[in-house]
Amino acid sequence: MRIQRAESPARLNGHEAARRFFAQCLSEPGASTQERLWVAHLDQEARCMQLSSHDGGVGEVEMPVRDIIRDAARLGSAGVVLAHNHPSGDARPSEADCRATRRLALAAEAIDLMVVDHLIFGDSDCTSLRRMGLL
Repeated sequence: MRIQRAESPARLNGHEAARRFFAQCLSEPGASTQERLWVAHLDQEARCMQLSSHDGGVGEVEMPVRDIIRDAARLGSAGVVLAHNHPSGDARPSEADCRATRRLALAAEAIDLMVVDHLIFGDSDCTSLRRMGLL
């Protein structure tokens, strides 16, 4: 897991802003050969307070629900935006993606944390679980 503090807080106030922000994160070297999950913790004004990444394998990345909830409680996050890539190029969420996101949303509810969106990036497309009605 890699954690970095946003120097000049990016504002992730909408789908397009989040898509652009995470597209830059996922363009790092090696990002297309394995799945990587990015978690942006947001304040009340949708500014990124902390950004972390979690490496996965070729076909999956584990969603560290406990770590995300712990970090949110420590930071006082109002919300989180998640993003990960699919090395296969297919931006459609897998059943495992949907289950893990629902599990996080249920845990987040207990501490009044909003899962704002979960974006999945493919070769030339980006899918939003929020826009699909899955959040």
